[in-house]
Amino acid sequence: MPSVANVVGTNLSRYLIVEPGQFACNRMHVGRDYRIPVALSEKEKPFIVSPAYDVFEIKDPSILLPEYLMMWFRRAEFDRNAWFYTDADVRGGLAWDAFCSIELPVPSIEKQREIAREYNVVKNRIKLNEEINQKLEETAQALYKHWFVDFEFPNTEGKPYKSFGGKLIYNEELDREIPEGWIASSIDEICDIQDGDRGKNYPKKEEFSDDGYCLFLNAGNVTKSGFDFSNNSFVNKEKDELLRKGKLKRKDVVMTTRGTVGNIGYYNDKLDFENVRINSGMVILRNPKISFFLYTKMKSAEMKDLIMNHLSGSAQPQLPITDIKRMEFPLPRKGSNLIEKFNSKVTPLQNSIDDKNLQIRYLNQLQSLFLSKMARVEENKLA
Repeated sequence: MPSVANVVGTNLSRYLIVEPGQFACNRMHVGRDYRIPVALSEKEKPFIVSPAYDVFEIKDPSILLPEYLMMWFRRAEFDRNAWFYTDADVRGGLAWDAFCSIELPVPSIEKQREIAREYNVVKNRIKLNEEINQKLEETAQALYKHWFVDFEFPNTEGKPYKSFGGKLIYNEELDREIPEGWIASSIDEICDIQDGDRGKNYPKKEEFSDDGYCLFLNAGNVTKSGFDFSNNSFVNKEKDELLRKGKLKRKDVVMTTRGTVGNIGYYNDKLDFENVRINSGMVILRNPKISFFLYTKMKSAEMKDLIMNHLSGSAQPQLPITDIKRMEFPLPRKGSNLIEKFNSKVTPLQNSIDDKNLQIRYLNQLQSLFLSKMARVEENKLA
């Protein structure tokens, strides 16, 4: 039976089984994290979770739909309410009795089905867009690997270089064979690298707000999947103007360099935020002429391996700019237009991804609107 936890060498006798349609939640750190992790199993088969979780189910689904209850759990208001019920423990646990005592409005089962159906239409559209984006990303990465790793870029006759007898020359710096005319290159040779401001004007915790003039990227904003703007911090215009470095321009690539290293974001023209700065745990990679090539390259398996091999720090991994500049890889000599050709090839793919991401952001806002209106459904009915 599959598990969501690492169970190698673990005694599973106390682990819990989650059946389809059941919920699992962890009440241990609600006070610390200001939220309670709850999930509804939509899988066809049961799986197991650690004893840190509670597993529960609805007594009578004809009165309360599991999908409707899960929607309620997703509301920010639910997390805030749960936080008020936490105990005095250092970790801020939520007692089971307190969890069960949290009230919610329960409209008629017909109304619940209607709300869940509308919500799922949006949810499924988001999932479809994400799946399309995943395929587009895979296409871009496959083309990158074909040209710049497998060396099957089009030769002068438009044929795959290596397969049609293209000459490979041993390169001492890279300790490998690369196409004739290629060299060992580094990131700073194809783009400008800029880190965030670390000086005396760096924003203090109390200077951040939930809204404002300049979006100040935090670690949660740059994920393995790109930018995520679900939890943002801002600084005012005065603070923004005091900072010397780290201001984004359109078509910049952002990379995390501390903690979770190597997450990549692309600041495209469709993002709503006009003023954006990176924090001290990120760098900006800037070359607007080949921005899509740069973005695709930084997300490639090749670069992920290079990044892992250049990490420093034990307690918290980091990748200083000096180490970024040491990462070498094969590229065509200056004067070749191969990078520009690749950039033009992936531009339509990236534009489609950006369009889908814009749709996803709007659909997420619509989802949030659905959730925020749930509390009013019963109120309107009783009025």
